[in-house]
Amino acid sequence: MPQSSKVPFVDLVTLHRQLEPELASVFKAVVNTAGFIGGPMVEGFERDFAHYCDSKFCVGVNSGTDALRFALTAAGVQPGDIVLTVPLTFIATTEAISQAGARPDFVDINASTYTMDPEKLREYMETQCVLNRETGQMIHRRLQKPVTAVIPVHIYGQTADMDAILKIAARYRMMVIEDACQAHGAEYFSREENRWRKAGSMGHAAAFSFYPGKNLGACGEAGAATTNDETVARKMRMLRDHGQSRKYYHDIEGYNGRLDSLQAGFLAVKLKYLTDWNEQRRESARVYDDLLALMKGIITLPHQPSWSKSVFHLYVVRTQNRDELQKHLEDAGVGTGIHYPVPVHLQGAYSSFGWKQGDFPVAEEAAEQILSLPMFAGLQYRQQKRVAEAVAEFASIRSIG
Repeated sequence: MPQSSKVPFVDLVTLHRQLEPELASVFKAVVNTAGFIGGPMVEGFERDFAHYCDSKFCVGVNSGTDALRFALTAAGVQPGDIVLTVPLTFIATTEAISQAGARPDFVDINASTYTMDPEKLREYMETQCVLNRETGQMIHRRLQKPVTAVIPVHIYGQTADMDAILKIAARYRMMVIEDACQAHGAEYFSREENRWRKAGSMGHAAAFSFYPGKNLGACGEAGAATTNDETVARKMRMLRDHGQSRKYYHDIEGYNGRLDSLQAGFLAVKLKYLTDWNEQRRESARVYDDLLALMKGIITLPHQPSWSKSVFHLYVVRTQNRDELQKHLEDAGVGTGIHYPVPVHLQGAYSSFGWKQGDFPVAEEAAEQILSLPMFAGLQYRQQKRVAEAVAEFASIRSIG
């Protein structure tokens, strides 16, 4: 098949060619000033991204994983604590928990949104935990460890149902740390506050990844954490820089997790376009919805609740014939992805924890059926039409078979 007729899963080349003059000017400024670490470029991006997220503070770090790890530690999660999250996520979510010294545990997802099911969270706290009246903490009955935090993952660009999660967390005195690594600019309508809220502005803190393929991506590794708590922000700044309160004065033991100036400068350039890029993704999602509407017997399209404004980091469909459809699309020159084929609780890295098949059935079933179609800013209608045609071809083959 000619290369021109192929539809890539993501196209980062075209975007960066368009921005090349602006990105080159950032590189020249960094080289000419030798301001490679910290300084005005990092501070400027932190200020702009905090404003974009409707948060008071932003702390730039070198990855989304570090952003989540530092946020947990700075918010007060202690070694030995239990932190709850979802099993359908990238392993970085649980790595951050473990590396903060805590123990991950899971709450199953909603089958339609793939985000944390608040009712399952409520059930977990009511059936698996008991109140320690001396400390006021909820203690896991079997593990005898305090459950102190919950991480809702705003997966595929769509926010979790934050009103319900925040209400449950407040009742049981848990901190809420948002994993917003796929949700730059996503919004949630709070029925409690009767207003739209930005991802990254609702919990005690939030983590963002700027991995190149994200809606806002660096030209390398980068991340950031947002918060409205000045104390949490101050501690995160110390954690990213070897625990320094000022140069060579180390009040705590920290890490080398800084955001370099070059990536901060690149991100500042791209941030100016993020709103437009997100709207392009939303429009592409609407086009997919229309083109694939007749395929609903073969695939299930993404569900967006009334309280969500997704930024469609990924356009994820669902089918019982996922592997066959993916192979058919590959043969037709259409790039796809699976996010994620193995739920975290079944990964080999966590085999010693004792989780097993069937523990989180909604996430497990989804992992066997989900398929990510091409989605990126600049995706063309003709490319989407080719994707839809390939899906229709598959549906025709299935019906004949």
